[in-house]
Amino acid sequence: MTDISLLVISGLFVLAYLIDVFGHRHKLPSVVLLIATGMIARQVLDRLDMQLRFVETLLPVVGTVGLILIVLEGALDLELRRERTKLIAKSSGAAMLGFGVTLAAFMFLLHQLLGFTWQVAALAAMPFAVISSAVAIPSAKGLPNHTREFVVYESSLSDIIGVLVFYAWLGSDGSAAQFAEELFGGGGLSLLAAVLVALLLFYMINRIEGHVRFVPLLAGLMLLYALGKVLHLSPLVLVLVCGLLLNNPHLLEWNARLKSMHNPGYDKTLGEFKGLVAELTFATKSVFFIMLGYWTDLSHMTDWRGWALAAAMVGIIFASRAGILRLLRIEDPRRLLWIAPRGLITVLLYLTAKDTGTIDNFPFGAVMLVVLVTATVTAFAHRGGEDLDTGEKGGKAAAPDDDGDEAGTAAAAAPAGESKPESAAV
Repeated sequence: MTDISLLVISGLFVLAYLIDVFGHRHKLPSVVLLIATGMIARQVLDRLDMQLRFVETLLPVVGTVGLILIVLEGALDLELRRERTKLIAKSSGAAMLGFGVTLAAFMFLLHQLLGFTWQVAALAAMPFAVISSAVAIPSAKGLPNHTREFVVYESSLSDIIGVLVFYAWLGSDGSAAQFAEELFGGGGLSLLAAVLVALLLFYMINRIEGHVRFVPLLAGLMLLYALGKVLHLSPLVLVLVCGLLLNNPHLLEWNARLKSMHNPGYDKTLGEFKGLVAELTFATKSVFFIMLGYWTDLSHMTDWRGWALAAAMVGIIFASRAGILRLLRIEDPRRLLWIAPRGLITVLLYLTAKDTGTIDNFPFGAVMLVVLVTATVTAFAHRGGEDLDTGEKGGKAAAPDDDGDEAGTAAAAAPAGESKPESAAV
C-alpha cells in the first residue's frame, strides 16, 4: 500500500509538471488541462471501481494553502515606489469597481432566474465577482512589466476585497449595521495585524540561521492565516503585506532601528525564499486543480440551467470589464480586457456558501463552466497579445519593457542567478 501511495503521489506531481510544460510551450490553458486530467482520472477510476473519498475533504484545505502561496508569490514580485502610485491607484479602482459592478449584476441575475432572496443572492454571487489571482498572476508572466504588475495588484486586491466582503456578509445575518461593523472593523484590525506580523517576519528572515529556515516561516504564516479566519479578519491582507514588505525593505529606511535589521546577505536569502515559494505554489496549485476535476460530477455539467447561468455570467464579466477599463483609462486594455478569470478563490468561496445550506438550488455546473471558460479566454488572450507584439516588432518575441521607469520588478532587482524556476509559470 505504501509503494502504491508513493507511486500515485510522485506520478501526480510529474504529470502536473508535464502538463504545465506542455501548456506553457503551446500557449494552452494549464488550469483547464489540469481540471480535464482530473475529470478523465475520475472516469477511469470509476470504471476500475476505485474511489478517492479523501478528495472532497482535502480540496478546501489544498485550495486555501494554494491561495496563500499564490498571493505571497505575487506580492514578492512587486516593488513599491513613488512612481508606481498611479498604477496602484488604478489597479485598486479596477478591483473595487469590478467587484461591485459584477456583484450587483449577478445578484439581480440570481434573484430573477433562481428566485433567491436578495440576501441569499448576494452570498451566491460574491464568489463569481472575484478575479482569481491563482489563474491571473501566472497568466501575466511574460507580459510587459506595467501590464503584469497591474494584473498582480488587481487580482490580489480583488481576492482580498472578495474574501473580506464575503465573510463580513456571511456573519452579518442580513443586518446592514452588523455587515458594516464586520467589514470596516475587521479590515482595520487586519491591516494593523498585517503590519506587525510583516515586521516580525522581516526580522526573523534576517536573523534565522541553519539549514531549516523557510518552512517554519511559511508554517507560521499559515497558522496566522487560520487564526485570522477564526477571528473574522482578512488574513489575505496579512499575506499581501508580508510579501510586499519582504520585497521592499527600503520602506523601513525611515527608522534607524528598523533599518538596522536589514543584514548584507538579505538579498540572497530572499532569492532562496522566493524560489521555495514558487516551487510550492506550482505543486499546490496543480494538485488542487486536478483534485477539482476529479471531484466534479460530470452529470452536473449537463444541466441547462448551469449553461444558461454561466453564459450570462461570462457575458457580464467581460462587458463590465470593458467599461471599467475604459472609464479608468487603463493602459494596454486589449490584453487586460480578457484577463478576468475565475478559479481557485471562486471555488473556495462557493464551497463555503454551499455549507450554509441556503444555495442548494444553485446549479454546480455553472461554477465549473465559468471557471473553465474564463481561464481559457485568459490563456488564449495572452497568446493573442504575444502574437500582436511579434507582429509589431518585426517578428521578434515580445520582451518586457526596459524603460527606467518601468524596471522596478522584483525579478530585475534580484541578484543574478536567483530567478524563479520555469515550472512556476503557467
